[in-house]
Amino acid sequence: MIKVLITGATGLVGKEIVKQCFEQKYSVHYLTTSKAKIVSKKNYQGFYWNPSKNEIDISCLEGVTTIIHLAGASIAQRWTDKNKINILKSRVESASILFNLLKNQSHQVEQFISASAIGIYPHSLINFYSENTKEKSTSFLGQVVSEWEKSANQFTKLDIKVSKVRVGLVLDVEEGALPKIVNPIKFGLGSAFGSGKQWQSWIHKTDVAGIFMYILNNRLKGVFNAVAPNPITNKELTKQLAKLLKRSLFLPNIPKFVMKLILGEMHILLFESQRVNSKKIEDLGYQFKYYCIKPALENLLK
Repeated sequence: MIKVLITGATGLVGKEIVKQCFEQKYSVHYLTTSKAKIVSKKNYQGFYWNPSKNEIDISCLEGVTTIIHLAGASIAQRWTDKNKINILKSRVESASILFNLLKNQSHQVEQFISASAIGIYPHSLINFYSENTKEKSTSFLGQVVSEWEKSANQFTKLDIKVSKVRVGLVLDVEEGALPKIVNPIKFGLGSAFGSGKQWQSWIHKTDVAGIFMYILNNRLKGVFNAVAPNPITNKELTKQLAKLLKRSLFLPNIPKFVMKLILGEMHILLFESQRVNSKKIEDLGYQFKYYCIKPALENLLK
């Protein structure tokens, strides 16, 4: 039986990956910083770790052949100096403790699959980004993703296959960005941000987990964009949601300066534009369940 070690297993993407592991009859070990979240069931076993204190239960590696690394402090918090340090350190430290564990313990791990983000690509309304894009965003998020990927690359020194999955806007009805966009629309207060022309490279939660599983099952290495084949603009996303929810959009677009006052530097998450393609993973055989935004939203909001 294949055994997978997952960090960040209780997050939005992590829960969906765990679900798909169970569907494929894989056994899951997961790491958690909360001892209260440790459960021990058949094929689902929790282990304690605290990367900031360099603590980890070494038995988490027992029988594991693949590590899926998703852990990291949420980007969706005010970017104070203190929070910025935590956002970055949480990604680098958690990878480092895993690297040192593998370097110093006998193990069977052959593959390390790390989450990353499309925030590594520069803001653009016209470019169409592939994994081969050399330019990198100079924003705080761009810097975080660069360090995040660098921390994953070190596992190649241990002769482990490394994959980095650049995740776009993950759509889920209960968690992530979608509920925050849906709620104002439900109350007739929906509106696009800025010009509304900024690209949203989205992906349904089923497909983002599906890509992680596809990389695992096919032993793929390298960088992969986890976005649906058809990105849309912020304005189009807002319109599609309003139509599905049978609500009208009558408010003017929300100006950038307003959101900057409310959110501070983090407001760029709403205004940055990255149009990203998924051709590489498709060419390798992954078949998306949700190619277009309408059926994806219908599935989530039904």
